[in-house]
Amino acid sequence: MADLGSARWPNVDGGLVVVPVGSVEQHGPHLPLTTDTTIAVAVATGMSDAWIAPALSYGASGEHEGFPGTVSLGRTALSTVIVEYGRSICRWADRVIFVNGHGGNGFALADAATLLRYEGRDVAWFPCWVPGGDAHAGRTETSLMLHIAPEQVVIEAAVVGNTDPITALMERLTASGVASVSGSGVLGDPSGATPAEGADLLAGLRQRLVLAAQRWTPDDRGMLR
Repeated sequence: MADLGSARWPNVDGGLVVVPVGSVEQHGPHLPLTTDTTIAVAVATGMSDAWIAPALSYGASGEHEGFPGTVSLGRTALSTVIVEYGRSICRWADRVIFVNGHGGNGFALADAATLLRYEGRDVAWFPCWVPGGDAHAGRTETSLMLHIAPEQVVIEAAVVGNTDPITALMERLTASGVASVSGSGVLGDPSGATPAEGADLLAGLRQRLVLAAQRWTPDDRGMLR
């Protein structure tokens, strides 16, 4: 793993570049606005033999705009940013993976990756998704943050949010935002979150990313599994 941001150009020799993509959005009363970016960076830095690029820290977070602090670029603007980023970086990089820490970015990443791949650029994206995890600012993300950046977690402020399945909430959430289904902004229950669980979750995400990069079989949306 090599940090692209601190490199000097004569030492940058192409290869694989991993780009964390996050967001600035509410994560309940106990987690910071940059939670998704922090997690994406932590997952990305598990890659060896790759350049780790500075994170793209703003995403498509319109569903969270009912809460102060959230800043959203929206799907169209984020897709445009990813496309222009990909066109530029692929002038010298051999292959690029965008590691996505925010589910709401997925549509924009799929749009952008599909176009970039059509244009002949070898890019893909990987979702930091935990099978069986809760949707937002619950036990999953709280455990990850307790491991990655415990100083940023105000655990005593954590509250139980809406624990209904995300599938049951999606129609209302899409139409009216997260605030319409959870006054705290939490979708899940952070109770029981631990740094040890976060360490296991991060290790699993990193392993999935490494294996997905080795297989390199992007689907028709440019996503690695």
